[in-house]
Amino acid sequence: MTARGSYAKGVARREEILRVALAVFAREGYRGTSLREVAREVGVSLPGLMHYFESKEHLFAAILRERDAVDYEEFAAAGSQDAIEGLVAVMRHNSDVPGLVELYLTMAAAAGDAEHPARAFLVEHVAGVRRSIADVVRDRQASGRVAAGIDPDHVARVMVALADGLQVQWTLDPSVDMAGDLERAWALLVGDDAGAVR
Repeated sequence: MTARGSYAKGVARREEILRVALAVFAREGYRGTSLREVAREVGVSLPGLMHYFESKEHLFAAILRERDAVDYEEFAAAGSQDAIEGLVAVMRHNSDVPGLVELYLTMAAAAGDAEHPARAFLVEHVAGVRRSIADVVRDRQASGRVAAGIDPDHVARVMVALADGLQVQWTLDPSVDMAGDLERAWALLVGDDAGAVR
């Protein structure tokens, strides 16, 4: 096999591992999932699985990246109009994948360490979500749905903090309506009572 063919095969195997790991974490939960189980479902040994990642934490960070990519594709295909609608849709979906919520929150806490493998992903993720939300505020200001005096960057920071805080509360009390609370908070923050998902 050529070096190029070997590389392509390695990339395909890594993508397969991430797809399987995403499904296993969603099904079994962060604490209920062993990497041996992921390896077994992929059909490799645990050392074979870890050959594709520098460490367990690097694998976890890659799973979060994969989750973001899958969520983006899924909710874009479903016709989410903008970042607020997309965020509310993701929060609604998150109640079906508690293991991935646990993984996200665990990695977010660990990423306070500047050297943690998930830090770069989380910095990029949060900045991207904030940028997208701020753009929605600006767009809705331009169309007259949101008052001109509201600071889009402030709203974006608060919405991300609410989303992450609601996920923490939901892990403690599954009766918390993450998506509904986020929609109501949006209406309070920007006075856009047309609703986030319309």
